[in-house]
Amino acid sequence: MKIFKFGGASVKDADGVKNVYDVLQKVGHEDVLVVISAMGKTTNALETVIKNYFDKSNEFHASLQEVRKYHNQILLELFDDEEHDVFFAVNNHFADLEYFLRSNKSPNYNFVYDQVISFGEIVSTTIVSHYFNHQGLKNNWLDVRNFIKTDATYRDANVDWDQTQKLISKGVKKKTLNITQGFLGSDENNFTTTLGREGSDYTAAIFAYCLSAESVTIWKDVPGVMNADPRYFENAILLNQISYREAIELAFYGATVIHPKTLQPLQKKEIPLFVKSFINPLLPGTSVSKGEDLDPKTSCFIIKKNQLLISLSAIDFSFIMEENISEIFGLLHKYKIKVSLIQNTAISFSVCIEDKFGNFNELKTILSKKFKVSYNENVSLYTIRHFTKEASEMVEKDKEVLLKQISRETLQIVTKE
Repeated sequence: MKIFKFGGASVKDADGVKNVYDVLQKVGHEDVLVVISAMGKTTNALETVIKNYFDKSNEFHASLQEVRKYHNQILLELFDDEEHDVFFAVNNHFADLEYFLRSNKSPNYNFVYDQVISFGEIVSTTIVSHYFNHQGLKNNWLDVRNFIKTDATYRDANVDWDQTQKLISKGVKKKTLNITQGFLGSDENNFTTTLGREGSDYTAAIFAYCLSAESVTIWKDVPGVMNADPRYFENAILLNQISYREAIELAFYGATVIHPKTLQPLQKKEIPLFVKSFINPLLPGTSVSKGEDLDPKTSCFIIKKNQLLISLSAIDFSFIMEENISEIFGLLHKYKIKVSLIQNTAISFSVCIEDKFGNFNELKTILSKKFKVSYNENVSLYTIRHFTKEASEMVEKDKEVLLKQISRETLQIVTKE
Protein backbone atom coordinates (compact mmCIF):
# COMPACT_ATOMS: atom_id res chain seq x y z
CA MET A 1 0.00 0.00 0.00
CA LYS A 2 1.11 3.56 -0.72
CA ILE A 3 0.27 6.54 1.48
CA PHE A 4 -0.36 9.97 -0.10
CA LYS A 5 -0.77 13.22 1.79
CA PHE A 6 -2.32 16.35 0.29
CA GLY A 7 -2.09 19.58 2.29
CA GLY A 8 -4.47 22.52 2.47
CA ALA A 9 -2.94 24.31 -0.53
CA SER A 10 -3.78 21.36 -2.79
CA VAL A 11 -7.52 21.49 -1.95
CA LYS A 12 -7.96 25.23 -1.41
CA ASP A 13 -10.68 25.53 -4.08
CA ALA A 14 -12.73 23.46 -6.53
CA ASP A 15 -9.92 23.44 -9.10
CA GLY A 16 -7.59 22.08 -6.42
CA VAL A 17 -9.95 19.19 -5.65
CA LYS A 18 -10.24 18.43 -9.37
CA ASN A 19 -6.44 18.49 -9.63
CA VAL A 20 -6.06 15.96 -6.80
CA TYR A 21 -8.42 13.69 -8.75
CA ASP A 22 -6.24 14.20 -11.86
CA VAL A 23 -3.04 13.45 -9.90
CA LEU A 24 -4.49 10.12 -8.73
CA GLN A 25 -5.51 9.28 -12.30
CA LYS A 26 -1.90 9.89 -13.42
CA VAL A 27 0.03 8.16 -10.62
CA GLY A 28 -2.44 5.40 -9.65
CA HIS A 29 -4.99 5.00 -6.87
CA GLU A 30 -5.39 1.27 -6.22
CA ASP A 31 -4.18 0.18 -2.79
CA VAL A 32 -3.66 3.81 -1.76
CA LEU A 33 -4.57 5.63 1.46
CA VAL A 34 -4.90 9.40 1.01
CA VAL A 35 -4.51 11.76 3.99
CA ILE A 36 -6.05 15.20 3.37
CA SER A 37 -5.77 18.44 5.36
CA ALA A 38 -8.36 21.17 5.88
CA MET A 39 -9.03 23.25 2.77
CA GLY A 40 -6.86 26.33 2.18
CA LYS A 41 -6.70 28.54 5.26
CA THR A 42 -9.64 26.85 7.04
CA THR A 43 -7.56 26.02 10.13
CA ASN A 44 -6.70 29.73 10.54
CA ALA A 45 -10.36 30.67 9.97
CA LEU A 46 -11.50 28.19 12.64
CA GLU A 47 -8.87 29.58 15.02
CA THR A 48 -10.58 32.96 14.57
CA VAL A 49 -13.94 31.31 15.37
CA ILE A 50 -12.42 29.84 18.57
CA LYS A 51 -10.93 33.20 19.58
CA ASN A 52 -14.28 34.95 19.01
CA TYR A 53 -16.05 32.20 20.98
CA PHE A 54 -13.81 32.70 24.02
CA ASP A 55 -13.84 36.51 23.68
CA LYS A 56 -17.67 36.42 23.41
CA SER A 57 -17.15 38.63 20.37
CA ASN A 58 -19.97 40.04 18.23
CA GLU A 59 -17.99 38.66 15.28
CA PHE A 60 -18.44 35.05 16.44
CA HIS A 61 -21.43 34.09 14.25
CA ALA A 62 -20.11 35.99 11.24
CA SER A 63 -16.72 34.23 11.46
CA LEU A 64 -18.44 30.84 11.62
CA GLN A 65 -20.64 31.70 8.63
CA GLU A 66 -17.52 32.68 6.66
CA VAL A 67 -16.15 29.14 7.07
CA ARG A 68 -19.46 27.63 6.01
CA LYS A 69 -19.78 29.97 3.02
CA TYR A 70 -16.25 29.17 1.83
CA HIS A 71 -16.95 25.42 1.75
CA ASN A 72 -20.38 25.92 0.21
CA GLN A 73 -18.84 27.84 -2.68
CA ILE A 74 -16.48 24.93 -3.37
CA LEU A 75 -19.44 22.52 -3.27
CA LEU A 76 -21.42 24.61 -5.77
CA GLU A 77 -18.47 24.57 -8.18
CA LEU A 78 -17.97 20.81 -7.87
CA PHE A 79 -21.59 19.57 -7.94
CA ASP A 80 -24.34 20.75 -10.30
CA ASP A 81 -27.14 19.23 -8.25
CA GLU A 82 -27.76 20.93 -4.90
CA GLU A 83 -29.78 17.85 -3.88
CA HIS A 84 -26.60 15.76 -3.98
CA ASP A 85 -25.90 13.86 -0.72
CA VAL A 86 -22.69 15.86 -0.13
CA PHE A 87 -24.67 19.05 0.67
CA PHE A 88 -26.60 17.15 3.34
CA ALA A 89 -23.39 15.59 4.75
CA VAL A 90 -21.53 18.92 4.97
CA ASN A 91 -24.57 20.65 6.53
CA ASN A 92 -24.68 17.90 9.15
CA HIS A 93 -21.02 18.49 10.03
CA PHE A 94 -21.62 22.23 10.48
CA ALA A 95 -24.74 21.48 12.55
CA ASP A 96 -22.56 19.27 14.81
CA LEU A 97 -20.00 22.08 15.12
CA GLU A 98 -22.68 24.62 16.04
CA TYR A 99 -24.22 22.21 18.55
CA PHE A 100 -20.83 21.75 20.24
CA LEU A 101 -20.27 25.50 20.48
CA ARG A 102 -23.78 26.00 21.95
CA SER A 103 -23.58 23.18 24.49
CA ASN A 104 -19.89 23.14 25.51
CA LYS A 105 -19.27 23.77 29.22
CA SER A 106 -15.49 23.32 29.25
CA PRO A 107 -13.38 26.45 29.86
CA ASN A 108 -10.26 24.55 28.66
CA TYR A 109 -9.05 26.41 25.54
CA ASN A 110 -6.92 23.52 24.24
CA PHE A 111 -9.81 21.04 24.58
CA VAL A 112 -12.24 23.35 22.77
CA TYR A 113 -9.58 24.08 20.13
CA ASP A 114 -9.26 20.42 19.18
CA GLN A 115 -13.01 19.76 19.07
CA VAL A 116 -13.61 22.77 16.79
CA ILE A 117 -10.50 22.74 14.59
CA SER A 118 -11.12 19.12 13.58
CA PHE A 119 -14.15 20.12 11.47
CA GLY A 120 -11.77 21.55 8.85
CA GLU A 121 -10.40 18.09 8.05
CA ILE A 122 -13.75 16.31 8.45
CA VAL A 123 -15.51 18.63 5.98
CA SER A 124 -12.58 18.68 3.56
CA THR A 125 -12.38 14.88 3.27
CA THR A 126 -16.18 14.59 3.04
CA ILE A 127 -16.18 16.90 0.00
CA VAL A 128 -13.21 15.16 -1.68
CA SER A 129 -14.60 11.66 -1.07
CA HIS A 130 -18.03 12.57 -2.50
CA TYR A 131 -16.44 14.30 -5.50
CA PHE A 132 -14.32 11.23 -6.30
CA ASN A 133 -17.39 8.98 -6.06
CA HIS A 134 -19.29 11.45 -8.26
CA GLN A 135 -16.49 11.10 -10.86
CA GLY A 136 -16.68 7.30 -10.69
CA LEU A 137 -13.59 6.87 -8.49
CA LYS A 138 -14.95 4.68 -5.70
CA ASN A 139 -13.33 5.21 -2.31
CA ASN A 140 -13.64 4.36 1.34
CA TRP A 141 -13.99 7.39 3.70
CA LEU A 142 -12.40 6.73 7.10
CA ASP A 143 -12.81 8.78 10.28
CA VAL A 144 -9.19 8.89 11.44
CA ARG A 145 -10.35 9.31 15.06
CA ASN A 146 -11.45 5.67 15.00
CA PHE A 147 -7.89 4.59 14.17
CA ILE A 148 -5.32 6.92 15.76
CA LYS A 149 -5.67 6.80 19.55
CA THR A 150 -3.80 9.25 21.75
CA ASP A 151 -3.52 10.57 25.28
CA ALA A 152 -5.48 13.68 26.30
CA THR A 153 -2.74 16.26 25.65
CA TYR A 154 -4.99 18.47 23.56
CA ARG A 155 -3.27 20.32 20.67
CA ASP A 156 -0.11 18.19 20.93
CA ALA A 157 -1.30 14.65 21.65
CA ASN A 158 0.97 11.61 22.00
CA VAL A 159 0.06 8.51 20.00
CA ASP A 160 -0.85 5.26 21.74
CA TRP A 161 1.04 3.09 19.24
CA ASP A 162 -0.18 -0.33 20.43
CA GLN A 163 -3.86 0.57 20.22
CA THR A 164 -3.39 2.50 16.98
CA GLN A 165 -1.55 -0.43 15.37
CA LYS A 166 -4.38 -2.84 16.25
CA LEU A 167 -7.13 -0.54 14.95
CA ILE A 168 -5.35 0.26 11.67
CA SER A 169 -4.33 -3.36 10.99
CA LYS A 170 -7.90 -4.53 11.58
CA GLY A 171 -9.89 -1.69 10.02
CA VAL A 172 -8.13 -0.38 6.89
CA LYS A 173 -9.16 -2.12 3.68
CA LYS A 174 -6.35 -2.87 1.25
CA LYS A 175 -6.60 -3.05 -2.56
CA THR A 176 -8.88 0.00 -2.56
CA LEU A 177 -8.68 3.80 -2.31
CA ASN A 178 -9.05 5.04 1.27
CA ILE A 179 -9.51 8.71 2.20
CA THR A 180 -8.95 10.03 5.71
CA GLN A 181 -8.07 13.17 7.68
CA GLY A 182 -4.67 14.42 8.72
CA PHE A 183 -3.76 15.98 12.07
CA LEU A 184 -6.50 14.32 14.19
CA GLY A 185 -6.82 11.50 16.72
CA SER A 186 -8.99 10.73 19.73
CA ASP A 187 -8.41 10.05 23.41
CA GLU A 188 -9.78 7.21 25.55
CA ASN A 189 -13.06 9.09 25.99
CA ASN A 190 -13.34 9.55 22.20
CA PHE A 191 -12.83 13.30 22.39
CA THR A 192 -10.93 14.66 19.40
CA THR A 193 -7.24 15.40 19.84
CA THR A 194 -4.72 16.93 17.41
CA LEU A 195 -1.10 15.99 16.74
CA GLY A 196 0.32 19.53 16.61
CA ARG A 197 0.21 22.04 13.74
CA GLU A 198 1.35 20.57 10.43
CA GLY A 199 0.66 17.13 11.94
CA SER A 200 -0.93 15.75 8.75
CA ASP A 201 2.48 14.53 7.57
CA TYR A 202 2.76 12.67 10.86
CA THR A 203 -0.65 11.08 10.24
CA ALA A 204 0.65 9.74 6.91
CA ALA A 205 3.72 8.30 8.66
CA ILE A 206 1.57 6.65 11.38
CA PHE A 207 -0.53 4.84 8.76
CA ALA A 208 2.59 3.94 6.76
CA TYR A 209 4.26 2.43 9.82
CA CYS A 210 1.18 0.47 10.94
CA LEU A 211 0.48 -0.83 7.42
CA SER A 212 4.19 -1.42 6.55
CA ALA A 213 3.53 0.72 3.48
CA GLU A 214 5.62 0.68 0.33
CA SER A 215 6.15 4.47 0.48
CA VAL A 216 4.77 7.83 1.61
CA THR A 217 4.36 10.75 -0.82
CA ILE A 218 3.72 14.27 0.43
CA TRP A 219 2.23 16.34 -2.40
CA LYS A 220 3.15 20.04 -2.22
CA ASP A 221 3.02 23.18 -4.36
CA VAL A 222 6.84 23.05 -4.67
CA PRO A 223 8.89 20.62 -6.79
CA GLY A 224 10.29 18.87 -3.69
CA VAL A 225 12.50 19.75 -0.72
CA MET A 226 14.52 22.89 -1.43
CA ASN A 227 17.78 23.80 0.31
CA ALA A 228 16.11 27.05 1.48
CA ASP A 229 12.69 28.70 1.61
CA PRO A 230 12.36 30.53 -1.75
CA ARG A 231 10.33 33.26 0.00
CA TYR A 232 13.41 34.35 1.95
CA PHE A 233 16.35 33.10 -0.13
CA GLU A 234 17.01 33.72 -3.81
CA ASN A 235 18.46 30.86 -5.88
CA ALA A 236 17.03 28.06 -3.70
CA ILE A 237 17.77 24.69 -5.33
CA LEU A 238 16.01 21.30 -5.31
CA LEU A 239 17.49 18.49 -3.22
CA ASN A 240 17.19 15.18 -5.09
CA GLN A 241 18.04 12.88 -2.18
CA ILE A 242 18.23 13.30 1.59
CA SER A 243 19.09 10.57 4.10
CA TYR A 244 16.71 9.97 7.03
CA ARG A 245 19.39 11.25 9.40
CA GLU A 246 19.91 14.49 7.48
CA ALA A 247 16.14 15.02 7.08
CA ILE A 248 15.65 14.54 10.84
CA GLU A 249 18.40 17.12 11.47
CA LEU A 250 16.74 19.59 9.07
CA ALA A 251 13.29 18.96 10.61
CA PHE A 252 14.69 19.38 14.13
CA TYR A 253 16.06 22.79 13.20
CA GLY A 254 12.70 23.83 11.76
CA ALA A 255 12.59 22.90 8.06
CA THR A 256 8.86 23.13 7.38
CA VAL A 257 8.56 20.82 4.37
CA ILE A 258 8.68 17.71 6.59
CA HIS A 259 7.11 17.57 10.06
CA PRO A 260 9.70 16.62 12.72
CA LYS A 261 7.76 13.63 14.08
CA THR A 262 7.10 12.24 10.60
CA LEU A 263 10.50 10.76 9.89
CA GLN A 264 11.11 8.56 12.93
CA PRO A 265 8.44 5.89 12.30
CA LEU A 266 9.43 5.80 8.62
CA GLN A 267 13.11 5.32 9.42
CA LYS A 268 12.33 2.42 11.77
CA LYS A 269 10.84 0.43 8.87
CA GLU A 270 12.97 2.06 6.15
CA ILE A 271 9.86 3.31 4.33
CA PRO A 272 10.92 5.87 1.69
CA LEU A 273 9.30 9.32 1.77
CA PHE A 274 8.85 11.32 -1.43
CA VAL A 275 8.08 15.02 -1.62
CA LYS A 276 6.55 15.82 -4.99
CA SER A 277 4.68 18.57 -6.82
CA PHE A 278 0.92 18.24 -7.25
CA ILE A 279 1.31 20.68 -10.17
CA ASN A 280 3.79 18.41 -12.00
CA PRO A 281 3.10 14.99 -10.44
CA LEU A 282 5.27 12.97 -12.82
CA LEU A 283 8.49 14.81 -11.87
CA PRO A 284 10.75 12.82 -9.50
CA GLY A 285 10.73 15.32 -6.60
CA THR A 286 12.86 14.59 -3.53
CA SER A 287 13.49 11.16 -2.03
CA VAL A 288 14.08 10.81 1.72
CA SER A 289 15.46 7.33 2.26
CA LYS A 290 18.53 5.25 3.06
CA GLY A 291 21.53 6.43 1.11
CA GLU A 292 23.52 9.57 0.50
CA ASP A 293 23.17 12.33 3.12
CA LEU A 294 22.54 15.05 0.57
CA ASP A 295 22.43 15.23 -3.21
CA PRO A 296 23.56 17.73 -4.37
CA LYS A 297 25.96 18.54 -1.54
CA THR A 298 25.14 22.14 -0.63
CA SER A 299 24.43 24.43 2.32
CA CYS A 300 20.84 24.23 3.65
CA PHE A 301 19.19 27.30 5.18
CA ILE A 302 16.37 27.25 7.73
CA ILE A 303 14.72 30.31 9.22
CA LYS A 304 12.43 30.51 12.25
CA LYS A 305 10.69 33.85 12.72
CA ASN A 306 8.99 35.27 15.83
CA GLN A 307 11.35 33.64 18.30
CA LEU A 308 12.20 34.85 21.82
CA LEU A 309 15.81 35.10 22.99
CA ILE A 310 16.00 34.89 26.80
CA SER A 311 19.17 35.46 28.82
CA LEU A 312 19.29 34.46 32.48
CA SER A 313 21.94 35.26 35.05
CA ALA A 314 22.04 34.62 38.77
CA ILE A 315 20.94 37.63 40.85
CA ASP A 316 23.96 37.16 43.17
CA PHE A 317 26.43 36.63 40.25
CA SER A 318 26.98 33.01 41.27
CA PHE A 319 27.75 30.37 38.63
CA ILE A 320 24.97 28.85 36.54
CA MET A 321 25.47 25.21 37.48
CA GLU A 322 23.84 21.90 36.48
CA GLU A 323 21.10 22.19 39.10
CA ASN A 324 20.15 25.66 37.76
CA ILE A 325 20.04 24.41 34.18
CA SER A 326 17.99 21.39 35.27
CA GLU A 327 15.49 23.66 37.02
CA ILE A 328 15.24 25.97 33.97
CA PHE A 329 14.58 23.05 31.63
CA GLY A 330 12.00 21.66 34.04
CA LEU A 331 10.12 24.97 33.87
CA LEU A 332 10.42 25.17 30.05
CA HIS A 333 8.93 21.67 29.87
CA LYS A 334 6.17 22.52 32.35
CA TYR A 335 5.09 25.55 30.30
CA LYS A 336 5.34 23.66 26.97
CA ILE A 337 7.94 26.03 25.57
CA LYS A 338 9.98 24.66 22.68
CA VAL A 339 13.72 25.25 22.85
CA SER A 340 15.47 25.99 19.55
CA LEU A 341 18.99 26.85 20.80
CA ILE A 342 20.89 27.05 24.10
CA GLN A 343 24.17 28.67 25.10
CA ASN A 344 25.69 29.07 28.54
CA THR A 345 28.69 30.73 30.17
CA ALA A 346 29.84 30.61 33.80
CA ILE A 347 27.27 33.19 34.96
CA SER A 348 24.65 33.31 32.22
CA PHE A 349 22.35 31.01 30.29
CA SER A 350 20.73 31.99 26.98
CA VAL A 351 17.94 30.14 25.26
CA CYS A 352 16.09 30.83 22.01
CA ILE A 353 12.49 29.65 22.34
CA GLU A 354 9.18 29.35 20.53
CA ASP A 355 6.24 30.33 22.75
CA LYS A 356 3.58 28.34 20.88
CA PHE A 357 1.08 28.34 23.76
CA GLY A 358 1.63 31.94 24.97
CA ASN A 359 3.03 30.91 28.35
CA PHE A 360 6.17 33.09 28.41
CA ASN A 361 4.84 35.79 30.73
CA GLU A 362 3.94 33.21 33.38
CA LEU A 363 7.35 31.57 33.00
CA LYS A 364 9.12 34.95 33.21
CA THR A 365 7.38 35.73 36.54
CA ILE A 366 8.69 32.48 38.05
CA LEU A 367 12.19 32.80 36.61
CA SER A 368 12.47 36.40 37.88
CA LYS A 369 12.32 35.15 41.49
CA LYS A 370 15.71 33.45 41.07
CA PHE A 371 17.36 35.01 38.03
CA LYS A 372 17.90 38.32 36.34
CA VAL A 373 15.86 37.92 33.12
CA SER A 374 16.48 39.87 29.93
CA TYR A 375 14.91 39.02 26.58
CA ASN A 376 14.44 40.07 22.96
CA GLU A 377 11.11 39.49 21.25
CA ASN A 378 10.49 38.83 17.53
CA VAL A 379 14.00 37.66 16.75
CA SER A 380 14.88 35.35 13.86
CA LEU A 381 16.87 32.15 14.19
CA TYR A 382 18.85 31.14 11.12
CA THR A 383 20.30 27.65 10.94
CA ILE A 384 22.79 26.72 8.20
CA ARG A 385 23.56 23.02 7.77
CA HIS A 386 26.87 22.31 5.97
CA PHE A 387 27.74 25.99 6.29
CA THR A 388 30.44 27.86 4.42
CA LYS A 389 32.00 31.27 5.05
CA GLU A 390 30.00 32.69 2.12
CA ALA A 391 26.72 31.25 3.45
CA SER A 392 27.36 32.77 6.88
CA GLU A 393 28.17 36.20 5.44
CA MET A 394 25.03 36.16 3.30
CA VAL A 395 22.80 35.50 6.34
CA GLU A 396 24.50 38.08 8.57
CA LYS A 397 24.45 40.89 6.00
CA ASP A 398 22.56 44.02 7.23
CA LYS A 399 21.40 42.29 10.43
CA GLU A 400 22.18 42.77 14.12
CA VAL A 401 23.62 39.46 15.37
CA LEU A 402 22.55 38.74 18.97
CA LEU A 403 23.98 35.24 19.31
CA LYS A 404 26.05 32.87 17.18
CA GLN A 405 26.82 29.20 17.72
CA ILE A 406 28.97 26.89 15.60
CA SER A 407 29.30 23.10 15.64
CA ARG A 408 30.96 20.79 13.08
CA GLU A 409 28.15 20.81 10.54
CA THR A 410 25.78 23.51 11.78
CA LEU A 411 25.88 27.26 12.28
CA GLN A 412 23.07 29.01 14.15
CA ILE A 413 22.60 32.77 14.26
CA VAL A 414 19.99 34.75 16.20
CA THR A 415 19.34 38.13 14.59
CA LYS A 416 17.28 41.26 15.11
CA GLU A 417 16.30 42.66 11.74
